[in-house]
Amino acid sequence: MNFAPHPEFPLAGNIVYLNHAGIAPWPKRTADVVKAFAEENVRMGGSNYMEWLHKEASLREQLKELINAPSTDDIALVKNTSEALSLVAYGLSWKKGDNIVSGNEEFPSNRIPWESLASQGVVLRQAALAGTAHPEERLLEMVDEKTRLFTISSIQFASGLRLDVEKIGRFCRRNGILFCIDAIQSLGAFQFDAQANMADFVMADGHKWMLGPEGVGLFYTSPQARERLSLTQYGWHMIENEHDYENVSWNIAPNARRFECGSPNMIGIHALSASLSLLLETGMETVEQLIRSRASYLIERIIEAPFLTLLSPLREEQRSGIVVFRHNSVDNNVLFRHLIDDGIVCAVRGGGIRFSPHFYISDAQLDQALAVVGQIN
Repeated sequence: MNFAPHPEFPLAGNIVYLNHAGIAPWPKRTADVVKAFAEENVRMGGSNYMEWLHKEASLREQLKELINAPSTDDIALVKNTSEALSLVAYGLSWKKGDNIVSGNEEFPSNRIPWESLASQGVVLRQAALAGTAHPEERLLEMVDEKTRLFTISSIQFASGLRLDVEKIGRFCRRNGILFCIDAIQSLGAFQFDAQANMADFVMADGHKWMLGPEGVGLFYTSPQARERLSLTQYGWHMIENEHDYENVSWNIAPNARRFECGSPNMIGIHALSASLSLLLETGMETVEQLIRSRASYLIERIIEAPFLTLLSPLREEQRSGIVVFRHNSVDNNVLFRHLIDDGIVCAVRGGGIRFSPHFYISDAQLDQALAVVGQIN
């Protein structure tokens, strides 16, 4: 079956792309910007570097808007989510006996940095999120007087569970606990408000729902929390007057740029800015509504199919752009290979097959993907 492609996503052949929770395809405009940037480098080298700096500033403005940060001063550009989480883990001063509260369904990037603190006597407490209608309550029950930090993904990568991070943020603020949100499965898909969520730290790569490249991401820090992080990396870019190369004395930048020790990823900055321009032009309210609609459509069709079992949350308030299901008589890996061979790009996660459609995917494309699922016995 052939579909009229979205003008920004002229995917090859019969591909139905349902893996935006993994690595997303770039919009056409992003590829065009990268091609132009490469050609500029071939012809002119770094002659237009000052214009590149304007693009870097523009990206910070876009990210500020995307998460409703108070200021671009709160936005650092990092390589990835893991780097940002490590900056928090090793920037804070810990005491033996301190604990960190999280869930047991986190992607390794939001688990390994905290587990690595065990040598300092810090304990990672992981609440079981499955099997309860109110996972936030189960998480909050893990908190005690020695809890220093609460870290959680706003949406769980393997189940699609969307948590009430605003509720958790209010709790943390009342109790003087730092609140860290891995927002990689939210940003670019759902509206997000760092201030309403009372987040101290927010981080996300650009290569999933933000439709950008790997190698550039967001690290938000509130001004108060930022001052609590010791620096673990140093270089020319993180000082106050970063372009005064002859000055032998230096001060740490007062803003979030202090976490950017060296040269920025300029090609990644150009690409992510182009991708975000599509999302912001469309409007994140519209993007979220469309993704919600696609997810609900999938869920309804999966529930109707007697040979499929839905594994993602059914409750409306816990749904995200991630829908996970299993075939009742076909092994996940067998079904996955069958789907990939038919051009349905997806993933094996959470005990089943994970579909994660973005706003530009149509119901007709979802029907095609489900038809392929139904063909296997």
